[in-house]
Amino acid sequence: MTNYIKLKNEILKDPKVKEAYNNLELEFSIVRQIIDKRSKRGISQKDLAKKIGTGQSAISRLESGRYNPSLSFLKKISEALGSKLEVKI
Repeated sequence: MTNYIKLKNEILKDPKVKEAYNNLELEFSIVRQIIDKRSKRGISQKDLAKKIGTGQSAISRLESGRYNPSLSFLKKISEALGSKLEVKI
């Protein structure tokens, strides 16, 4: 096992940390999907930003998890990546 996995497993033994980690799963999933779609289509952050009328730094913040996007922002990204945004409850 790598040091990262060992450390992660040790940290997640704390119930409060595990709960906080699990609560972020939706955000992590959205970011992973955006990065995957963008990479598969060979689109740079700069190109994606240009397509939706924003700066590359906004895409960088989103992909790093430092930005909580609005649904309209996610819709613009989805459309620029040739995808459809779906929200289910």
